Amino acid sequence: MKVGLFIPCYMDQFYPQAAIATYKLLLKLGCDVAYPEGQTCCGQPLANAGNEAASRGSYLHFVTMFEKYDYIVAPSGSCVYHVRHHFDTLDQTDAVKKVRAQTLDLTEFLLDVLQISSLPAKYPHKVGLHQSCHGLRGLHLATSSELVNKPANSKLHELLSMVEGLTLVELDRKDECCGFGGTFSVKEPAISVKMGKDRIRDHFSKGAEVITAGDMSCLMHLEGIISRQNIPIKVIHIAEILNADEI
Repeated sequence: MKVGLFIPCYMDQFYPQAAIATYKLLLKLGCDVAYPEGQTCCGQPLANAGNEAASRGSYLHFVTMFEKYDYIVAPSGSCVYHVRHHFDTLDQTDAVKKVRAQTLDLTEFLLDVLQISSLPAKYPHKVGLHQSCHGLRGLHLATSSELVNKPANSKLHELLSMVEGLTLVELDRKDECCGFGGTFSVKEPAISVKMGKDRIRDHFSKGAEVITAGDMSCLMHLEGIISRQNIPIKVIHIAEILNADEI
């Protein structure tokens, strides 16, 4: 299979190490992976700001860049959700339908397509897992705590359990929002920061050395609060842990 790697624009600019880890991990697992250099944004920021019509050019460009691949993999649940659910505003050509159906979050690609059961990764640290909202309630990468009589599962948890030496801490509120929400953090900064502080406190109080997630946008928000509060805890994208060799 041919895999096209999509890297969100903010990750390309601010967190290239997470993008590189994703690429190296896919190669390590035997994928024929390519990074189309002409790729840009999936169009999510404009759409979330209420101007989805202006995102049409980004949508069409995304389809053009990735339609030739069997799968499009991204280390970002929010971008994947946007492609799968917002590209319905385009004319549903065969190319658009294919791209929408075959765009996957990294974690679901590893477990549902590659069906991996082990990883050659080592990361001897105590880690807190943040379940990002788009991945949790949009892509159903984990079971939401408000759902009753549903077996608990989490693709991110399952993958992290394959990493040698890693200890996952048990949080009080496993799937609470970090408060980022894209433009929400700009329009409602006080609420956004308070929510972020609550999430950090939960992780830190349980002894986590590191907070990880499948969305770097959530981690970026938390990292900003951590740096201002001088809290001794790090953030790192899950791809970096899954690709790690005893950091």
